[in-house]
Amino acid sequence: MTPSDNRRWALVGPLTVGLWIIGLILLNHNGPGDHASGSEILAWYKSSTDTILLGGWLFMIGCLGFVVFVAGVGQRITAPALALAGAAIAGVSGMLTAAVDVAGGIDKNDITPATAATFHHAVDIFFITAELTAVLPLAVIAVLAWRTRVLPRWWAAFSGLVAVVLIVGPIGWIGLIFGVPIWTLGTSLFVLLGSRARMRTAAAAA
Repeated sequence: MTPSDNRRWALVGPLTVGLWIIGLILLNHNGPGDHASGSEILAWYKSSTDTILLGGWLFMIGCLGFVVFVAGVGQRITAPALALAGAAIAGVSGMLTAAVDVAGGIDKNDITPATAATFHHAVDIFFITAELTAVLPLAVIAVLAWRTRVLPRWWAAFSGLVAVVLIVGPIGWIGLIFGVPIWTLGTSLFVLLGSRARMRTAAAAA
Protein backbone atom coordinates (compact mmCIF):
# COMPACT_ATOMS: atom_id res chain seq x y z
CA MET A 1 0.00 0.00 0.00
CA THR A 2 1.47 3.38 -1.02
CA PRO A 3 1.77 6.42 1.31
CA SER A 4 -1.01 8.08 -0.71
CA ASP A 5 -3.27 5.08 -0.09
CA ASN A 6 -2.45 5.20 3.62
CA ARG A 7 -3.43 8.85 3.83
CA ARG A 8 -6.77 8.15 2.20
CA TRP A 9 -7.49 5.30 4.61
CA ALA A 10 -6.42 7.49 7.56
CA LEU A 11 -8.90 10.20 6.62
CA VAL A 12 -11.78 7.73 6.74
CA GLY A 13 -11.34 7.40 10.54
CA PRO A 14 -12.05 11.05 11.51
CA LEU A 15 -14.90 11.17 9.00
CA THR A 16 -16.42 8.06 10.58
CA VAL A 17 -16.23 9.48 14.10
CA GLY A 18 -17.62 12.82 12.93
CA LEU A 19 -20.62 11.09 11.35
CA TRP A 20 -21.20 9.11 14.55
CA ILE A 21 -21.18 12.22 16.72
CA ILE A 22 -23.40 14.34 14.47
CA GLY A 23 -25.74 11.43 13.89
CA LEU A 24 -26.16 10.71 17.59
CA ILE A 25 -26.77 14.38 18.41
CA LEU A 26 -29.53 14.60 15.83
CA LEU A 27 -30.95 11.16 16.57
CA ASN A 28 -31.28 11.90 20.29
CA HIS A 29 -32.56 15.46 19.92
CA ASN A 30 -35.57 15.83 22.24
CA GLY A 31 -35.52 12.06 22.61
CA PRO A 32 -37.69 10.24 25.15
CA GLY A 33 -36.33 9.28 28.56
CA ASP A 34 -35.16 5.81 29.50
CA HIS A 35 -38.52 4.93 31.03
CA ALA A 36 -40.73 6.69 28.49
CA SER A 37 -44.06 5.11 27.62
CA GLY A 38 -44.97 3.87 24.18
CA SER A 39 -47.17 6.90 23.68
CA GLU A 40 -44.30 9.25 24.48
CA ILE A 41 -41.99 7.41 22.09
CA LEU A 42 -44.57 7.51 19.32
CA ALA A 43 -45.08 11.23 19.94
CA TRP A 44 -41.33 11.72 19.59
CA TYR A 45 -41.31 9.81 16.30
CA LYS A 46 -44.03 12.12 15.01
CA SER A 47 -42.59 15.41 16.28
CA SER A 48 -38.92 14.77 15.41
CA THR A 49 -39.18 12.73 12.22
CA ASP A 50 -36.72 14.82 10.21
CA THR A 51 -33.96 14.85 12.81
CA ILE A 52 -34.44 11.14 13.51
CA LEU A 53 -34.14 10.26 9.83
CA LEU A 54 -31.16 12.54 9.18
CA GLY A 55 -29.35 11.60 12.37
CA GLY A 56 -29.95 7.92 11.90
CA TRP A 57 -28.82 8.01 8.28
CA LEU A 58 -25.59 9.84 9.12
CA PHE A 59 -24.85 7.45 11.97
CA MET A 60 -25.39 4.45 9.72
CA ILE A 61 -23.05 5.88 7.08
CA GLY A 62 -20.51 6.27 9.88
CA CYS A 63 -20.88 2.57 10.67
CA LEU A 64 -20.11 1.76 7.05
CA GLY A 65 -17.10 4.04 7.35
CA PHE A 66 -15.85 2.00 10.29
CA VAL A 67 -15.90 -1.16 8.17
CA VAL A 68 -14.02 0.61 5.38
CA PHE A 69 -11.48 1.96 7.87
CA VAL A 70 -10.77 -1.44 9.42
CA ALA A 71 -10.45 -2.91 5.93
CA GLY A 72 -7.80 -0.31 5.08
CA VAL A 73 -5.85 -0.75 8.31
CA GLY A 74 -6.10 -4.51 8.01
CA GLN A 75 -4.69 -4.39 4.50
CA ARG A 76 -1.82 -2.24 5.71
CA ILE A 77 -0.74 -4.71 8.40
CA THR A 78 -1.94 -7.85 6.60
CA ALA A 79 -4.58 -8.64 9.20
CA PRO A 80 -6.56 -11.88 8.83
CA ALA A 81 -10.12 -11.81 7.56
CA LEU A 82 -11.34 -12.19 11.14
CA ALA A 83 -10.70 -8.49 11.79
CA LEU A 84 -12.78 -7.38 8.82
CA ALA A 85 -15.51 -9.92 9.62
CA GLY A 86 -15.80 -8.58 13.16
CA ALA A 87 -15.85 -4.99 11.93
CA ALA A 88 -18.55 -5.85 9.39
CA ILE A 89 -20.79 -7.48 12.01
CA ALA A 90 -20.18 -4.61 14.43
CA GLY A 91 -20.96 -2.13 11.66
CA VAL A 92 -24.23 -3.85 10.78
CA SER A 93 -25.19 -4.05 14.47
CA GLY A 94 -24.39 -0.35 14.87
CA MET A 95 -26.52 0.48 11.85
CA LEU A 96 -29.43 -1.45 13.32
CA THR A 97 -29.24 0.55 16.58
CA ALA A 98 -30.15 3.60 14.51
CA ALA A 99 -32.34 1.80 11.97
CA VAL A 100 -34.98 0.81 14.52
CA ASP A 101 -35.71 4.46 15.34
CA VAL A 102 -35.45 5.40 11.68
CA ALA A 103 -38.10 2.77 10.96
CA GLY A 104 -40.26 4.25 13.73
CA GLY A 105 -39.93 7.70 12.18
CA ILE A 106 -40.86 6.38 8.75
CA ASP A 107 -43.83 4.32 9.95
CA LYS A 108 -44.99 6.72 12.67
CA ASN A 109 -48.52 6.97 11.28
CA ASP A 110 -48.96 3.22 10.90
CA ILE A 111 -47.75 1.87 14.25
CA THR A 112 -49.21 1.69 17.73
CA PRO A 113 -47.55 2.97 20.92
CA ALA A 114 -46.66 -0.61 21.81
CA THR A 115 -44.88 -1.09 18.49
CA ALA A 116 -43.09 2.23 18.90
CA ALA A 117 -41.82 1.09 22.30
CA THR A 118 -40.66 -2.20 20.81
CA PHE A 119 -38.76 -0.39 18.06
CA HIS A 120 -37.09 2.03 20.44
CA HIS A 121 -36.06 -0.52 23.06
CA ALA A 122 -34.71 -2.92 20.43
CA VAL A 123 -31.70 -0.59 20.34
CA ASP A 124 -30.32 -2.46 23.38
CA ILE A 125 -30.21 -5.77 21.49
CA PHE A 126 -28.10 -4.42 18.66
CA PHE A 127 -25.93 -2.28 20.96
CA ILE A 128 -24.85 -5.35 22.94
CA THR A 129 -24.11 -7.22 19.71
CA ALA A 130 -21.96 -4.33 18.50
CA GLU A 131 -20.06 -4.37 21.81
CA LEU A 132 -19.02 -7.99 21.48
CA THR A 133 -18.24 -8.05 17.77
CA ALA A 134 -16.11 -4.88 17.97
CA VAL A 135 -13.74 -6.96 20.11
CA LEU A 136 -12.54 -8.85 17.02
CA PRO A 137 -11.01 -6.03 14.93
CA LEU A 138 -9.48 -4.29 17.94
CA ALA A 139 -8.00 -7.46 19.42
CA VAL A 140 -6.64 -8.77 16.11
CA ILE A 141 -5.07 -5.44 15.16
CA ALA A 142 -3.68 -5.03 18.69
CA VAL A 143 -1.88 -8.38 18.48
CA LEU A 144 -0.51 -7.75 15.00
CA ALA A 145 0.55 -4.20 15.84
CA TRP A 146 2.39 -5.47 18.91
CA ARG A 147 4.20 -8.14 16.93
CA THR A 148 5.04 -6.09 13.82
CA ARG A 149 5.42 -2.63 15.43
CA VAL A 150 3.51 -1.12 12.53
CA LEU A 151 1.77 0.91 15.25
CA PRO A 152 3.39 2.00 18.54
CA ARG A 153 3.38 -0.78 21.10
CA TRP A 154 1.71 1.42 23.70
CA TRP A 155 -1.12 2.01 21.23
CA ALA A 156 -1.36 -1.73 20.59
CA ALA A 157 -1.68 -2.16 24.37
CA PHE A 158 -4.44 0.46 24.45
CA SER A 159 -6.25 -1.36 21.64
CA GLY A 160 -6.06 -4.57 23.64
CA LEU A 161 -7.37 -2.80 26.73
CA VAL A 162 -10.39 -1.46 24.84
CA ALA A 163 -11.04 -4.98 23.53
CA VAL A 164 -11.01 -6.32 27.10
CA VAL A 165 -13.41 -3.59 28.26
CA LEU A 166 -15.75 -4.40 25.37
CA ILE A 167 -15.98 -8.04 26.37
CA VAL A 168 -16.78 -7.29 30.04
CA GLY A 169 -20.58 -7.01 30.10
CA PRO A 170 -21.20 -4.37 32.80
CA ILE A 171 -18.65 -1.91 31.37
CA GLY A 172 -18.72 -2.89 27.70
CA TRP A 173 -20.74 0.23 26.87
CA ILE A 174 -17.76 2.39 27.88
CA GLY A 175 -15.59 0.63 25.34
CA LEU A 176 -18.15 1.05 22.56
CA ILE A 177 -19.17 4.65 23.24
CA PHE A 178 -15.74 6.04 24.10
CA GLY A 179 -13.07 3.43 23.38
CA VAL A 180 -13.92 2.58 19.77
CA PRO A 181 -14.13 6.23 18.56
CA ILE A 182 -10.86 7.09 20.37
CA TRP A 183 -9.23 3.99 18.87
CA THR A 184 -10.47 4.95 15.41
CA LEU A 185 -9.11 8.50 15.68
CA GLY A 186 -5.80 7.41 17.21
CA THR A 187 -5.19 4.66 14.69
CA SER A 188 -5.97 7.12 11.89
CA LEU A 189 -3.37 9.50 13.28
CA PHE A 190 -0.67 6.84 13.53
CA VAL A 191 -1.37 5.59 10.00
CA LEU A 192 -1.12 9.18 8.72
CA LEU A 193 2.07 9.94 10.68
CA GLY A 194 3.62 6.67 9.56
CA SER A 195 2.81 7.50 5.96
CA ARG A 196 4.45 10.92 6.23
CA ALA A 197 7.53 9.45 7.90
CA ARG A 198 7.99 7.01 5.01
CA MET A 199 7.61 9.84 2.52
CA ARG A 200 10.32 11.86 4.28
CA THR A 201 12.62 8.83 4.34
CA ALA A 202 12.09 8.19 0.64
CA ALA A 203 12.73 11.87 -0.19
CA ALA A 204 15.95 11.88 1.84
CA ALA A 205 17.18 8.77 0.06
CA ALA A 206 16.40 10.16 -3.40
